[in-house]
Amino acid sequence: MSESSFVLTAELQQAVSSFFQRIPFNQVLGIELGELSSEQVTMHLPMKPELIGNFVHGILHGGVISSLLDVCGGAMALIGAFANHQNLPSSERLMRLSKLGTIDLRIDYLRPGRGQRFTATALPLRSGNKVAVVRMELHSDDGTLVAVGTGTYLCG
Repeated sequence: MSESSFVLTAELQQAVSSFFQRIPFNQVLGIELGELSSEQVTMHLPMKPELIGNFVHGILHGGVISSLLDVCGGAMALIGAFANHQNLPSSERLMRLSKLGTIDLRIDYLRPGRGQRFTATALPLRSGNKVAVVRMELHSDDGTLVAVGTGTYLCG
């Protein structure tokens, strides 16, 4: 993060959580929030029949993998934007944060998504005033690395 002294307070964690929970698609997928900090975001996804992409082998759909990594990366970018805009008046900060969106997303699928619960993590690579770059990983419940991604987000 560009602001090493930034602390994600309980109030800001609640704001990020509220932002996340307002997106109906996140609820449809069943994404659960894990860790929210200025260094890392973690999210979990329990497997359910509606998320299967290969019905013969019961493998997680690639679109679900991509979506989960994008949501996790977006949350990390949002936290970085909070840090970068913490000194702005509340109304201006909210206006800038409302523009958060994915500019570019690259996903590398490394192995089939087999398991009952998946964990996505996001780490900031760069958090600027207008653009954030985030690195994401998806692991299955046995620790297998399923996919990695890099997301670029408009954040102000």
